[in-house]
Amino acid sequence: MKNISKVFYITIGLIIIAVGYGALAPESFEALTTRGKSFVSTSFGWYYMLLMSVMLLVSIFFIFSPYGKIRLGKDTDRPDFSLISWLAMLFSAGMGIGLVFYGAAEPLSHFATSPATEEPNTDAAFKEGLRQSFFHWGLHVWAMYGVIALTLAYFQFRKGEPGLISATLKPIFGKKMEGPWGVLVDVLAVFATAFGVATSLGFGAVQINAGLNYLFGFEIGIFSQFIIISVVTVLFVASAWSGLSKGIKYLSNLNLILALALLLFVIVLGPTLLILNMFTDSFGGYLANIIQMSFRTAPLSSTNRDWLDMWTIFYWAWWISWAPFVSMFIARVSKGRTIREFMIGVLLVPTLLGAIWFSSFGTTAIDIQKRGVADLASLSTELTIFEMFNTMPFSFIISLVAILLIASFFITSADSATFVLGMQSTNGSLTPPNSVKLTWGVIQSTIALILLSVNGLTALQNTIIIAALPFSFIMILMVISLFKSLNGETKLKKKR
Repeated sequence: MKNISKVFYITIGLIIIAVGYGALAPESFEALTTRGKSFVSTSFGWYYMLLMSVMLLVSIFFIFSPYGKIRLGKDTDRPDFSLISWLAMLFSAGMGIGLVFYGAAEPLSHFATSPATEEPNTDAAFKEGLRQSFFHWGLHVWAMYGVIALTLAYFQFRKGEPGLISATLKPIFGKKMEGPWGVLVDVLAVFATAFGVATSLGFGAVQINAGLNYLFGFEIGIFSQFIIISVVTVLFVASAWSGLSKGIKYLSNLNLILALALLLFVIVLGPTLLILNMFTDSFGGYLANIIQMSFRTAPLSSTNRDWLDMWTIFYWAWWISWAPFVSMFIARVSKGRTIREFMIGVLLVPTLLGAIWFSSFGTTAIDIQKRGVADLASLSTELTIFEMFNTMPFSFIISLVAILLIASFFITSADSATFVLGMQSTNGSLTPPNSVKLTWGVIQSTIALILLSVNGLTALQNTIIIAALPFSFIMILMVISLFKSLNGETKLKKKR
């Protein structure tokens, strides 16, 4: 295939080795990756907490600094997409299936099963559960995505560099990034993206399967999941084939409409007044406690530390592993916006929407649990949301909307990733060939299917967490490189 870089072939080789190991010796693979994940969580937890906090401070700095006026592109460039379409695309790529998968299950778990610091099934655990969910899906995540996306967009559209992670490090390392070291950086980014999305595809297939079983009695198992992934693969490859301005944009807008419809259903049919009060109180609590939450490592409490390893530090590593894909996609659709406009949009809008989402779904699930209507806390994560809907009016319609939303998020995340993987495999091309996108689409789905068939999703998840560590160092270098280039640009302007 024309314009294919070394990154493509090296990454494919690594994927074959990893997936082959996972398929042929699943128990050994899981044991090995679990040990690796535990080591990373235990030894580098403090580092992840500091890193994500620094990213938040950097993003706030960009909003208020003189750099905010600089445009991501030429001074005459204007955005390619409307504000709504832009927000819809970055939201769909960044959170996707996770919101539906964890929207009710995570706050409920923090309330009934494993609270961070409070006693289970108490009002204090209720509030803390929502605060922690906001924290895990809020400002820190989007600050990290935003800063990395900003770096990529700045070098790509302002400086005319190819859309590669390695290209952003040229102010520090110069031409070295065009050789083997640059290939290493890009391979790491592509590897993390391919496996991160494959994991998401696996979880999405499991949840769609659970929803179809709940509504129509579809058997839960690998055969059903094979059919689901096959159908979705055809759809997301077709979307990626049609390009950004058609398939991905329209699907992202559809996501936003379906997500808002489902959210409205839950707010109106659930405990409306309690939802509104809990959102107001808990969001205020989140903002009031954000500094303490950002730096908490629980060094003297093994119980609290275990919780941090299982939740917060896991999430931070998980989001970092997704950064190459999500940030690259956000960068690609953000040409023409100013740095200030970009950072405000990326940081605030998804955070606020995510908080409203968790307040609505989490409060409804916890209220059902508290009143004894159903024991939602005992269910598997993928079933929680459907059993919650079962206790509400119009449950069939709401569940159907939820399945459509999961499928739509599923397709959008996958076709966004296919586009990004195509870019990374063709030396940063803004219009990667359809043959490359098709290849990556099939590869992602194959990874998900193989690992689902041997119950290897946990091991895959562990692999991503381990891969996040080396990429986190690259992130730091990217930020240093960005500041170096911005300083050079402002000095040049002053001389003029």
